[in-house]
Amino acid sequence: MKITTAVRRIMAALLALALVFAVGCSKEQKKDTATAGDGKKYDVIRVPTPVADATSTVLYWVGEELGYFAEQGIKLEYVGQVPSGQLVASVVAGKIDVGGAHVNRTIAGISAGAKIKAVVAQSETTEEIPHHTYITLKDSPVKGPQDMVGKKIGIATYGGCNEYIPYGYMRTGGIKDPRGKIEIIIMPDTLMEQALRQGEVDVAGFSRQLPAELRQSKEFNYLFSDFEPWGTKAGGTPLYFTEKFIKEKPDVVRRFVTAMAKTINWQNANMQKATEITAKRANVDPKQIKPRYFAPDGIITEESVTVWIDLLTEFGEIKPGIKPDQIYTNEFNPFAKK
Repeated sequence: MKITTAVRRIMAALLALALVFAVGCSKEQKKDTATAGDGKKYDVIRVPTPVADATSTVLYWVGEELGYFAEQGIKLEYVGQVPSGQLVASVVAGKIDVGGAHVNRTIAGISAGAKIKAVVAQSETTEEIPHHTYITLKDSPVKGPQDMVGKKIGIATYGGCNEYIPYGYMRTGGIKDPRGKIEIIIMPDTLMEQALRQGEVDVAGFSRQLPAELRQSKEFNYLFSDFEPWGTKAGGTPLYFTEKFIKEKPDVVRRFVTAMAKTINWQNANMQKATEITAKRANVDPKQIKPRYFAPDGIITEESVTVWIDLLTEFGEIKPGIKPDQIYTNEFNPFAKK
């Protein structure tokens, strides 16, 4: 599936319409508080249900297990799974209170008119634990960025990190305007490896395996990740609320951010235990859960936002002039004040 400018414009228009529709149709009532067995009242925050086949650490589950949310008087209510492309519209519509995927989706949503703001960071790229990884077969002729020209690249979605990471990698090899020089094939992560074997794609990109494992593989070669073009800057996945929620319930936001930040710091120091907690909640083998690295203290860095503002502006995905302070704030994070 080749992604044309016309398709992008249509999708941008659909996103804008979805946001307008979501705002106009949101009339559902929700319970703002819940009472525990001991009589203590908790503020309820509705979040998407983590996927049943979790393959990496789930911070919500870890924080609940450690008691960090209860400590802050917060009760998480899981309201069902929400595809990442629908998170912004679901938050704006009031279906959920918190959304969070890769920061490019947050930026695109705000550019399209969504009144949301990111308040706490989640995952962050490292060389050992990147956000996305791209692989080839062992005997593939694709060995570097210049070899990508004319090749088929399998990714799960377009218009975001999955697509731009290959472009960024190609630029490291001096290739200008890489968008028109590869063919994007959209397919689920679960089909990537088989697609490589059958020659349907030349390069497969996904987030569920680590470079160390791939380098030891007898079948696949690690080619690159988002670390190659951008280092640690471009793998951010912050959580956001609507501006209305933040204005009306700043203390709830502050306590939620505090619980998340404490969970992040604990998980970074106890990655294996965090994967075990996730595996228990998902009822899967702990070996299936891959560790993740999260931004220390849950603090959102300006560079993790500006790198994507610049990219999305350059590729015509968002309107020019979006500023970092429109996207995020660390004012509710107690660690930021240190």
